[in-house]
Amino acid sequence: MKQKQFKIRSSASGQIMGVKGLGKTGLTYCQNWLKEQIYNRKKEFTNKYVQKGLIMEDNSLDFVADQLGFGMLLKNETYFENDYITGTPDIVLKDLIIDVKNSWDVFTFPLFESEISLNHDYYFQAQCYMDICNIDKYKLIYVISDTPRHLIIAEAKRYMWQSGIEELDNELFEDFHKKMTYSDVSANLKIKVFEIGRDKDIIDKIYSRVQECRDYIDGLKTLYELN
Repeated sequence: MKQKQFKIRSSASGQIMGVKGLGKTGLTYCQNWLKEQIYNRKKEFTNKYVQKGLIMEDNSLDFVADQLGFGMLLKNETYFENDYITGTPDIVLKDLIIDVKNSWDVFTFPLFESEISLNHDYYFQAQCYMDICNIDKYKLIYVISDTPRHLIIAEAKRYMWQSGIEELDNELFEDFHKKMTYSDVSANLKIKVFEIGRDKDIIDKIYSRVQECRDYIDGLKTLYELN
């Protein structure tokens, strides 16, 4: 088996940062990572929330640039890494990283949150990005954007199936379209910004947890004679 040293993807860092060790989630993540190396297959993950975020990414960046006065924000395509962490932040400026999250709807939008929990997955992701880019400031920005048409239709059809309705008529579609698009909502209510600073102690904990992952993976290799 080709030897590859384990590094944590920034977006997955929260999965190994359990309160007491790696925890079940962290161990499962390590097992799946090793399976990817053994079988040369990548574990894919998607759902409606991820799909909306990917589809609306460019529109969301334009919206954020306009609302916060950046003029224009170009999606970062550069892959960063160090000895422990990898990742591709959304936006990398000279002294600031920006990461934009598309909320699924108004009820998942953190309108009344005052700060991101220190144990929140996005907080760990922020620390990872700042570390691999050597930047001390980070903006985590949530936005509400219109849901793409095919996802609106999928939600309406799911409701039809659950309700025993056989046909998607215009009235039902328009009802879902109204609920899942937001032209009637003021721009200031469709954006939420959290400021996060670089925290060396948290980064050191992430490094330590990565080493725990490596030790666990080495143990699996030995146990199952995978070296």
